[in-house]
Amino acid sequence: MKQKMKIAIFASGSGSNFAAIEEACKKGELNAEIVLMVTNKPEAFVVERAEKASIPVAAILPKEFATKDAYEEAILHALRESGAEWLVLAGYMRLVGPVLLTAFPSHIVNIHPSLLPSFPGKDAVGQAVSHGVKVTGVTVHLVDEGMDTGQILAQCAVDVVDGDEDKTAEAIHAVEHGLYKDTLNKLFSQ
Repeated sequence: MKQKMKIAIFASGSGSNFAAIEEACKKGELNAEIVLMVTNKPEAFVVERAEKASIPVAAILPKEFATKDAYEEAILHALRESGAEWLVLAGYMRLVGPVLLTAFPSHIVNIHPSLLPSFPGKDAVGQAVSHGVKVTGVTVHLVDEGMDTGQILAQCAVDVVDGDEDKTAEAIHAVEHGLYKDTLNKLFSQ
């Protein structure tokens, strides 16, 4: 079997995708090892999840740096120390900038709760519901300098549930975890 891919997960919230990836790694369903969890929100529940799983956490606050580049240089230092080979965004609510894009070319992946290019950015589920669409979905894509504009790797359609944002978000979460794991497996086996 190929050596496990060393990944750093970036998250800013509850970390349900982090937990799903961590579980898949533990069960051997994803040939990867999470070497670092990066967050810009030290109070986020994902930090507790990472600590419980004995995964090192780099909680780095953007406001402590004069520039975005300086902020990303601090993250890059932590990533280099961890030996991370891929950056996996899982609810990380910041745009990745040139420092990380240059250090990890074509090795940063994100999951987004819509069928991109429709409904990029924040509140994609809310955007889909307010636009009255019947189908939305999940997209896994490589990260570039734009907002959810990178090369699409995988997509899965999800029906909008009765125009209800919460029910639709639940349906999307049910699809996200499997799609992300499967897509990461394909990426890491290339």
